[in-house]
Amino acid sequence: MAKVKEANGILFIVSAPSGAGKTTLCRMAVDYFSDLRHSISYTTRSPREGEKNGVDYHFVSELIFQKMLDNSEFLEWARVHGNKYGTSVKDTQAILEKGLDIILDIDVQGAKKIKNIHKDSVAIFVLPPSIDELKNRLLNRRSNSLAEMEKRLRVASEEIRNSIFYDYVVINDNIQNAVEKIKSIVVAEKHTQNRMRSIISQKYIRKL
Repeated sequence: MAKVKEANGILFIVSAPSGAGKTTLCRMAVDYFSDLRHSISYTTRSPREGEKNGVDYHFVSELIFQKMLDNSEFLEWARVHGNKYGTSVKDTQAILEKGLDIILDIDVQGAKKIKNIHKDSVAIFVLPPSIDELKNRLLNRRSNSLAEMEKRLRVASEEIRNSIFYDYVVINDNIQNAVEKIKSIVVAEKHTQNRMRSIISQKYIRKL
């Protein structure tokens, strides 16, 4: 797996069980912060109703995905629910090198891979209000059959167990409340002593 140089940007990772609302939360955070960008993953799955190529995902064939994999073009990749998903090294690097922050909407497998290499990345796990609510959300997705929903619930159970490996946990019981918590995390991480060190050195200590 390739590695990117974070430069001045912060790498945020957001994971959640399918149906917990992480993609919506990421987009709302990006709309709020002018220096935050949403990473667009590559996937071999077919678009759902209303999804647009290059906006929601880069939808590619198995052949193209495999070529990218062979060329080490992914920061991380994983097979989820029978489909492949990957985060582009080039796309991520281009954003971070501009000093912008990036938020990755990825699964637990990918999050672990990135966190193991990029120790300074910030991992956030989003939980639904309850398992019953998660079931209702999955049932309301017309693209999910009953068998598919049961499969996703089994995967969700394992993903929730892995939430202990994340830096923050946000319960999405109300979309506005949840996004405010995400925004608070972003602001707090921007102002840690470690991230402010270069600014302190350049703007204050060197002028004393």
